[in-house]
Amino acid sequence: MTYQLKPTWIVAALFCATILASAAGAEPVTVRVALKDFLSSNPNSVAHAERIEQALAEQGHEIDIEIVDVPSSGYADALGVMLLSGDVPDLIYFQGGDQKIADQGVLEDWRPWIEETEHLKDALYPHNVARLDNYPFLMHVFPLRGWQPVIRTDWLEAATGGDRPETVEDFRAMLSKIHDGGLDGASEQPYGFTAGGNLGELDGFLNPAFGIDATWLKDADGNWVHQQISNEEKVKLQFYAEMFAEGLIDPEYVTDNWEAKEDKFYTGRTGVVAASRAGNVVIYQNKMNQVHPGTTLTLLDPPKGEAGQGLIAVDVSRESRGWALSALSEHKEEAVQILDFLASDDGQLMEQLGLPGIHYTVEGDRYALTDDFGSWESPFMIASNYEPPVDLLPEPAVRFQENMKTFFIADNQFGYPAELAPTVDATDNVYKSWVFKFVSGAASFDDWSTYVDEWKAAGGDDLLTLANETLN
Repeated sequence: MTYQLKPTWIVAALFCATILASAAGAEPVTVRVALKDFLSSNPNSVAHAERIEQALAEQGHEIDIEIVDVPSSGYADALGVMLLSGDVPDLIYFQGGDQKIADQGVLEDWRPWIEETEHLKDALYPHNVARLDNYPFLMHVFPLRGWQPVIRTDWLEAATGGDRPETVEDFRAMLSKIHDGGLDGASEQPYGFTAGGNLGELDGFLNPAFGIDATWLKDADGNWVHQQISNEEKVKLQFYAEMFAEGLIDPEYVTDNWEAKEDKFYTGRTGVVAASRAGNVVIYQNKMNQVHPGTTLTLLDPPKGEAGQGLIAVDVSRESRGWALSALSEHKEEAVQILDFLASDDGQLMEQLGLPGIHYTVEGDRYALTDDFGSWESPFMIASNYEPPVDLLPEPAVRFQENMKTFFIADNQFGYPAELAPTVDATDNVYKSWVFKFVSGAASFDDWSTYVDEWKAAGGDDLLTLANETLN
């Protein structure tokens, strides 16, 4: 899709604002930045902006960072109102609402700017590159989220001798050992795996093992079919049903929330749970230590299957949030210089370690994190290629982030027209309902065609038609 500047009233208003700003002039250059939770009333935000300015000045870039205050509550709506009024910062962090602004031609294509940077171009993750190719107006340089399995290290040693399961059958055998009971701190017969509401958490690291490496798969006739009604999905759910019947999957997973799931993990009623981000692995580690002092966790790699290995396919059609560069800014070069610096080692030290004396201390070349380090969150980016001078995360959390890159698979999902949103919800609901029935044994796999017919009747036929038109 090609985006061009359109002669609408918003563009006219923004153009006038740009002309006025140009006439006023300012030295040093002021770059206005709008970022959620980055406020002039927050001393840490102000201190972070000031030290970025100082570092840039030492490199010969005289830039003032003006923090544009946008309310954290209702951020997307408040930002939209501000932009539509003609008040457009140079760097804009979106959490939705960017499409209508991009359609006005008000946002820059990031790709040519990134190509000319010294550090930023090497800081991107694989999913950043793919998403920028599909939608070049938003950039979100942060690690991916996705479901990965964790287990108590002492339970892994008891179940496998300490070896991470390599195949889906190894994984199943490990869960069986856990379910046999007798492990330290375990309930009488703990479940192997539990989730918080649905088995999407299990899909997160098992889908590719069964050949489900995209939303849309080719069937035996060469037609595109949604993975939810594919033969690969059927085979996977049959595997889940076998584990369910053996007591390896907690039957309460469908009604438990995340708190119940985690409580079962800490109290030894289940052996393996999935974490959605590296920070959650840290939380699990800390809470497990409160219940079982000295206990460490091990992050498991996604098991291999006959059809492959990996983490669930990632939608790369676009970023759902991230940085945009105003096409009407007079200070694009300076705005990019800010992000390029933050992608450098010096910038990442600031971004990831926080403020010296508050979040970390340094003596010579020795860095130490303080008790307040946990309150710091990188505001602008976490580069993919930065190696901090001190361990910021425990080993399983570091492995989580590395696995998100190592086992990354790009999805072939595409954007649906807005009028099909209810259809997507309807087919998802049919799918989730039948998954539990199939896995729990409430429905026989002889009823698979009945399920497929119901999925299609809920609007799936329209999705199939669109997919075969789009992907072909």
